[in-house]
Amino acid sequence: MTTERPGSPAPLVIDGGDRLCAELILELSRRVGRTEPGTVVHLIATDPAAPLDLPAWCHLTGHTYLGPVPGTPRPAYALRVSPGARRTRGDAPWHPLTPSAPPAEDGPRPPNAGDPA
Repeated sequence: MTTERPGSPAPLVIDGGDRLCAELILELSRRVGRTEPGTVVHLIATDPAAPLDLPAWCHLTGHTYLGPVPGTPRPAYALRVSPGARRTRGDAPWHPLTPSAPPAEDGPRPPNAGDPA
């Protein structure tokens, strides 16, 4: 699969080493948030969950998953940064960023509320 356009700049390479996919997505989210739209990113990841989690994260955020990068000594996966990507939580980038809902009011419970019959 071709991950770069002819004449395009070299991809941004993020070496995830042997980190677990959750840590990789945290790093990827931070880095992609500061990257120009259209940039191709190569994520080096040995975690066996990466080929599943990365496309799912791209689907969630709107970035374009380009697939495995061929001819690399370690597994690497490519994506293209999208201009209108959806933001995610900084502490949990696998959750979309949504406006905070007002806290539920704790009022008195009616008798037997939630109690088994």
